[in-house]
Formats: sequence, structure tokens, C-alpha cells
Amino acid sequence: MSEKDGFGGEALSVSAPKTWAAGVPAVAHALEYSLGQTSPRRTALTLLNVNQAKGIDCPGCAWPEPGPKQRHLNEYCENGAKHINDEATTRRVTAEFFREHPISELADKSDQWLNHQGRLTEPVVKRPGSDHYEPISWDAALNLLATELKALDSPDEALFYTSGRLNNEAAFLLQLFARAFGTNNLPDCSNMCHESSGSAMLETLGVGKGTVSLDDIHQADLVFVVGQNPGTNHPRMLSALEETKRNGGQVVAVNPLPEAGLFRFKNPQKVRGVLGRGTAIADQFLQIRPGGDLALFKALNLLLLEAEDTAPGTVLDHTYIQANTSGFAEFAERARELSWDQVRDATGLTREEIEQVRDRVLASRSVVVCWAMGLTQQKHGVPTIREVINFLLLRGNFGKPGAGACPVRGHSNVQGDRTMGVWERMPQSFLDALEREFGFTPPSKHGWDSVDSIRAMLDGRAKFFLGVAGNFVRAAPDSDLTERAMRRCRLTAHISTKLNRSHTVCGETALILPTLGRSDRDVQATGEQFITVEDSMSAVHASRGRLDPASDALLSEVAIISRLARRTLGAEPDIPWEEFEADYSTIRDRISRVVPGFEDFNARVAEPGGFVLPNPVNSGVFRTATGKAMFTENDFEMLTAPPGHLVLQSLRSHDQWNTIPYAPNDRYRGIHNARRVVLVNPDDLAELGFADRAEVDLVSVWHDGVERRARNFRVVGYPTARGSAAAYYPETNVLVPLDSVADISNTPTSKGIVVRLEPAGA
Repeated sequence: MSEKDGFGGEALSVSAPKTWAAGVPAVAHALEYSLGQTSPRRTALTLLNVNQAKGIDCPGCAWPEPGPKQRHLNEYCENGAKHINDEATTRRVTAEFFREHPISELADKSDQWLNHQGRLTEPVVKRPGSDHYEPISWDAALNLLATELKALDSPDEALFYTSGRLNNEAAFLLQLFARAFGTNNLPDCSNMCHESSGSAMLETLGVGKGTVSLDDIHQADLVFVVGQNPGTNHPRMLSALEETKRNGGQVVAVNPLPEAGLFRFKNPQKVRGVLGRGTAIADQFLQIRPGGDLALFKALNLLLLEAEDTAPGTVLDHTYIQANTSGFAEFAERARELSWDQVRDATGLTREEIEQVRDRVLASRSVVVCWAMGLTQQKHGVPTIREVINFLLLRGNFGKPGAGACPVRGHSNVQGDRTMGVWERMPQSFLDALEREFGFTPPSKHGWDSVDSIRAMLDGRAKFFLGVAGNFVRAAPDSDLTERAMRRCRLTAHISTKLNRSHTVCGETALILPTLGRSDRDVQATGEQFITVEDSMSAVHASRGRLDPASDALLSEVAIISRLARRTLGAEPDIPWEEFEADYSTIRDRISRVVPGFEDFNARVAEPGGFVLPNPVNSGVFRTATGKAMFTENDFEMLTAPPGHLVLQSLRSHDQWNTIPYAPNDRYRGIHNARRVVLVNPDDLAELGFADRAEVDLVSVWHDGVERRARNFRVVGYPTARGSAAAYYPETNVLVPLDSVADISNTPTSKGIVVRLEPAGA
């Protein structure tokens, strides 16, 4: 069915949601997009090198690769192929482009249009009062930045933001520069996605990272996939789940929406995925209400305690609990107070469905729980993940094959950036190591995270914003407020490969500094360089660009940061920035002496596939307040919407990478040629009095009384959980109040927004 949407001329087309993912269509779509961006030769060069042991690490996601000898020749997914060739595009943005297009015009363009203009080729500046970017030399651009930094009244007036696209070497230098300058203001994209995971796991386990390997996924008896859509966001995870199923394991999927990849996967690298029916993935699908995950895991934990009552000594791992945990008695007492009426109302699930999951758990010797933003971007995200840890501790599902906790990161090196020190609250032990290595005393006062950075810009406490990779304006919540905050800065600058919306939201002075992409060859004074990344499972490995850079005027992120630091800091402290720029191995030498687990960094990363960082949890070491893994008590308030309202979650379309849509389609969900759509259960539509394809505005409800409105959407009847709705970000980020954040982690609640639908233009 197709019709004009009435909003800009797009033709919204809706088909039935898919019941399987990947297969031959994924290959065809990947090649179609890739060849539309670059030549067949460059496409072949990128695809044959991506995710290979001596090749390019795919920037698309952080899912790990198999061992070097176990990798397929085509070790990438549809979206990874699109992303690497989107970066490898032969389209170029030149000075002529900026002469032809004022910033005010670019601000009205879509995210997709901006991205499709191509690679940035030279540094440009917007002068005060101007509506155009104009060329500027590298020396002049970096001097302008340094002058502005030195003119600040305090180092804490500067913000240094990064996304997970940054590599380890550049991330280490960025935090080193910021701290030598005198601030811990290092907001990053983790603040807006997986901060809840780190907060919960640091408290309960003493480490903020996942505890599993790829082999653990393969060997698990039972894998939970909670609050995530691997078919779109990290499709190579489906290959791992296929291996789980082939080895006799089971999968339980928990999500408010049915997702194609969790029903059936047709692996395009296997005959059964091309000619056969593929592999059924989820053995059980729990269609949970948004925000109901905490109640679900509390219910599972209660059922396990009751099963132990019935058959003492056969359900819980008392040996593990006694030797490795604290707080069990208090947890168990509180767990028994749970009301099944509460569970039903919060989850929308029946007791029988949850008991069926319990039976799967009881039949499993090893369990892995994987999760993503469906858990973390909720008000109770931290307590939810703490309850997941309780669940795993009850049966000793740590430190043994096929078991553990698996937060699935999105960006390719978001975990590595944090390991390298990009965090506003790094522990004192890290700061002390920096002091020993570099001879200066880093500031100890905690800096601002992403949400607090927006507040600081709004209040005039932050006047300088440097974004290293990423698209801060579109990734952040409360879009109108965020843009107003950015425009209050004296200077905004972005180190980027391609245009995005953040470049159109300028401070008084604004700079765009073009940089090498992951696929570009990086040649410095001592020869060709490689960089390193860390995946979701703590494997650190090299990445080597293979393509000629998009322009001779591009600098690497390492070079830009090193040159800026040298101009800003001068000779104090004595840090060899020129040496770092010339030879990245010298950065890795310093990392090896500062960051635990990176000893002999250069030698170990030279091995095919790199190395895996140690995880103390798997050795029974817990760096927590009690010295043991901690059971916790996690109460919850059910997320409820008033009559006539729905709980909205924002999500990606299939043809999208992070904030950038590659096309206005969501193939697996059956949405084509439109993004301003809201998916609502047909029964809810009937109750609310809206017809399918009705034209609506989305209005979020928040106690500050400010109207936040996302205009001109089409309602599409869709099998969402009752009482909920879903729509794409970044278009719906405008609806997320800046103050609506997860407890403890301060993460925006993008998966729990109370909204009402109003007729468009009412």
C-alpha cells in the first residue's frame, strides 16, 4: 500500500514486517548502496579487507570477529558494508560547496542529504556574524583554537566530546591533552547509551565491561537477547546466535517489538541461508512493555528462589554464592516481597510465560544475558542491569564457559575510548598513573558528562566545544534545547569525515576540521601507521587503512590533537606531541605504562587478531566495596502513561547508522520512503480514535510544562506491545526532556517517553 504522506512529497509505503533477516537481499542491498557511493574497485578493496586480521576494522559496530583463522573471506554484514563504503565514497565537499550553500540553507537539509554530499576535504571556518564557512589553513585553524582555549577564564569552560569512532591512540591523546590543559570535561557517546551498564556493573562486579567471549556465546546453553535488535544494529551477532543454536543452545528474546532477525536468520555465507530456510533464532519471544525488564528479572529471580525451596540444593549455586558474593540474604528477603500483579502490569506478560523461561533456565548449565539500549535508556536502567547481575549470580553464571554478562556496544571503539581514559570520572588510580608517566598532576574534580555539558553551555559555564567524531547535536536529547546551548558557545569545532547536522549549529565562531577515515591510509613522518580498537568483548586489535585519503589536506585525528595540544600547552608539561604524531607506536608505549592490561602493547597487538584484556571477574576477583560480587535490592516504579497516552521508544531504521539514515527505509519492519512515522498497536489506535496512516504530531509529557513536539508524522498500525509506540531517532530526540534521565547514570531516557498523539497542525 502506498500514498503521498503530505509532508515534503515522500510516498509512504507499508508492507508486512519481515519474519527473517539477511539472506540474498542483504547482499544485494549492500552492493547496491556501496556501488552507488564508489567504484567497483574501491568497493572490492574495502570489502575484502574489512574485519580481516591485517585489514580495516569496520566502523559500523563493536561486535567482535572470530579468531584470525576462523574468519570468512567476507567477514561483514549488510550494514557494515554500507558503512565502510559510505566512508569510502568518491563524492567530495569542497570550498566551492560552502560558497554555494550558506549555513542557514544547510540547516534545513536532512541528515541523509548532508551525509550524501561526501567526504570533507579541507578545514573551513565560520567567522562571527557570517552565514558561510570559508577555507582556512591548518595552521590558522589550530592557532585559532589554541588562542580561544588560552583565553578561557578556566579550563573547565572547555568541553572535549568524542564518539566511539575514535581509535585508541587518538582517544588516549585527547584525554591526555584535556587533563594537561586542566579539565576532566570529557563527555562522550557512552553517556547517552551504555552508561547505565557501566554504573551497574562497576557497583556489583567491580568492572564496567562484559565478561564473555564470542566462544561463550557459541557454547551457552541459553542466551537472553534483551532490549536490542541485532538484525539492524549489529547483524554479525546473528551469526553467533546461529552457532549457539547449531550447538544445541536456546535463545530467549525480550523486546517490545518483534524483530525479524530474532525470528529467523538466513546466513548469506551458508548454503542453508541462500537456498534453505535458514536458522530459527528465538525459542521464546517475550513481547514486554517498555520499562518492564526490571520486573521480569525480579520475577525470574523469585521463581528461582521458590524452585530452590522446593528442591533444596539443586537450583542455586550455593558454593559460588558463598565464596564469591555478598548481600544474598538481604536480596532474597526483599525478592520474596514481589507482587505478581505488579509484574503483570509492568511487563504485560503472563505468569505462565515467565515460568516457561524459568524452566529453560533450570535446564541450562550456562546462561549469557546480552542487552543494549532497550535496558540502558530507561529511568530504572541501572537497577534493571543490577537485577540481571543478581540473576546471573544465583546460578554461578560467571567465570565458566558459556556464561556471563554481555552489554552489546554500538560504536566500534566506544569501549576502547573509555579504557583509554575518555570519561569525566576516571578513577584516581588512572590519574596517578598519568602523573607518574607524564610529570603533571591531572585535575581530580569530576567533569561534566554529555547531559551536564548541555546544561553548562546553556548557563554560559562552558564556552568552547570540540567534538572529535560523532554528531553531538543529533545524538543528544531535547534537540531544540541542545541546539540553543551549542549556539551560546564562543567557539564550536568538529573533527569529522563527513557533513552532519552539528556543523550547522554553530557557536559565534565555528570550525570543521576534516580527518582521515578508518579506511584511509595513514602515512606519517616515520612511515605508514596503524591504529587500534577494542571491541565489545575486550579484544584489542589493529586496523590498517587501505585507500588513498579523500584529500591531500586531511590530517589524522592523532595529528590534529597533537598539533593543537602543542600550540595550546607549549612546553609545559613536557609531553612529546611531535613524537606521538610521527610514530603511533610511541603512543602505545605510553599506554602500556598507564593503562592496566596493555603491558607490551606494541608486541601483543602485532599478533594476528591482537589480544584480549583480562577480566578479573572471570578469575573470581571483584573490585567492589565488599571485595565480592554484590547482590542488590532493586525496587521499581512501573512506567505508566496517563489515559490517552503511550510510552514511546526511539529506535533505528534498518537503513541507518547511528544518527545518519542512508535511505528513508526500514526494510525489515516494512516501512519504505518515509522516516516520520510512529508505530502503534492497532488496538491502541482504535482506543485513541486514530485511523491507520493518520497525520499526527507527537507531544511529550513532562512535569516542567514545556511542550516538546515532533511534527508531521504518519501513524502506522504495527504489532508493538500494548500501550507503547516506536519512532525513529534522531527525529524524535526533540521529545526527550534534558532532565529525563536514568537514575545514577544520567543517561537520557530515550526508551521511555510518555507521549500523546494529536492531529497534525492542531
